[in-house]
Amino acid sequence: MCPGDPKWLDVIERDLHRQFPFHEMFVSRGGHGQQDLFRVLKAYTLYRPEEGYCQAQAPIAAVLLMHMPAEQAFWCLVQICEKYLPGYYSEKLVSGRLAWDQPQAWTPSVALPGPSLMEAIQLDGEILFSLLQKVSPVAHKHLSRQKIDPLLYMTEWFMCAFSRTLPWSSVLRVWDMFFCEGVKIIFRVGLVLLKHALGSPEKVKACQGQYETIERLRSLSPKIMQEAFLVQEVVELPVTERQIEREHLIQLRRWQETRGELQCRSPPRLHGAKAILDAEPGPRPTLQPSPSIRLPPDAPFPGSKAKSKPSKQAQKEQQKQTKARGQPEEPPAPDQAMVEAAAGDAYPPQHVPPKDSAPQASAPQDSAPQVSDHHRSQESLTSQESEDTYL
Repeated sequence: MCPGDPKWLDVIERDLHRQFPFHEMFVSRGGHGQQDLFRVLKAYTLYRPEEGYCQAQAPIAAVLLMHMPAEQAFWCLVQICEKYLPGYYSEKLVSGRLAWDQPQAWTPSVALPGPSLMEAIQLDGEILFSLLQKVSPVAHKHLSRQKIDPLLYMTEWFMCAFSRTLPWSSVLRVWDMFFCEGVKIIFRVGLVLLKHALGSPEKVKACQGQYETIERLRSLSPKIMQEAFLVQEVVELPVTERQIEREHLIQLRRWQETRGELQCRSPPRLHGAKAILDAEPGPRPTLQPSPSIRLPPDAPFPGSKAKSKPSKQAQKEQQKQTKARGQPEEPPAPDQAMVEAAAGDAYPPQHVPPKDSAPQASAPQDSAPQVSDHHRSQESLTSQESEDTYL
């Protein structure tokens, strides 16, 4: 086993007991849950030594381990860090670690060293704030007047994918949509929370200063985080990938005008599982439906009433078995032509009116023609299968 970088291993070990301490997987120090979490996070530092370990990766990996083995959780973590949220988890973020383990410190560390620190999350914060102006002008105006930077309320939301913010049932629903549709779900959830927390004049009046506003966003109402309400609001919010990418270009241009070029170039962000699969190199065979039960071409469909006609070989074998038992042979079933001929001989055609005879004028038009019993029996006889008639 590769030893790994001691710098990262020490930081990872200190973070293990902070991840869902009341969950049965992580409740005991040194238990199987914490061991798997340590292995996954250590493996990422070996897989991407230039990025190392970020504190926000621990809750992401912990949620993954609750639903899949350690190896699958590792590769899902790689996809999240490289495809879904590229640039969020880099080595430079660790120098300005987020103090989530301290209840009183909900914001990033006071000193954010380096101009390139958290460039990706800062850009997404500006995108979120710009989209908020269209979704909830009241909330946008209040946050602008209070001069509250988006990093103060959205860093933990986005970097942990709301795993430390929402109730567990809501976290699972949000993650399902996030894996399928990409980062636009994270933006939508953040916009819904801001809209319902600060989107009315009455709620804004209760938040006169920065501290009250931050506390309101930290202690969100359980109603807006409830699964059914939140998912419905997220689905109905009209924020698309195109809008996010357009805002990304606008904010990137503003960043370059005011702060210069980005020091940490991230790969392009892919929106959802389908975009990731389409971007993977190499041809993929198309998925074809494969039935679990295969039938021969001449076999009847299961559940149908049609009876298959026995083959000549089967009939001969049945006759041999009958002779061996000493039982009299059953007469072979006549075909359809023989049945119709016999029916025609039994009932002569004098009761059938001639074709060229015209109907009587005195008969009412709405009266049904009288059909005799032997005509009715002849019709029922010829409309059935011969095997059903004689068996």
